[in-house]
Amino acid sequence: MKELQGISPEPGDYREAAFLREALRQFARRTELVTRAKGLTPRTYQLLLMVKTGRSEAGRAGLGELEERLQLGKSTVTELVLRSEDAGFVRRELDRTRRGAISVCLTPAGDSRLAEVVTALGDERERLLQLLKL
Repeated sequence: MKELQGISPEPGDYREAAFLREALRQFARRTELVTRAKGLTPRTYQLLLMVKTGRSEAGRAGLGELEERLQLGKSTVTELVLRSEDAGFVRRELDRTRRGAISVCLTPAGDSRLAEVVTALGDERERLLQLLKL
């Protein structure tokens, strides 16, 4: 990565930056359309995905982990979890490994809805991954 020390970007740097931004934006837009068609918001989808792939245990993630992986503040994650719990997609439980901490777990309904979206976005994910390998 070039540092900004009086070095001007090359024309190719602009093309690469535009290409990457375009590919990411297309992926984000398609994700938004699919998640909404499946009854989720893009953020709820991301939450369910991060819970499903919890770092210490599949299907379970702590609030701190979710804040870090989603790059959202504590209050935003808390609100997102509460809304997702109200919708029946996750449940909160006491963390089995950290006293007083809360874990977020997928419910069968959340797992099912997540599977629908991941399946529907399979081609888009593959396309983006191929573009990123260029």
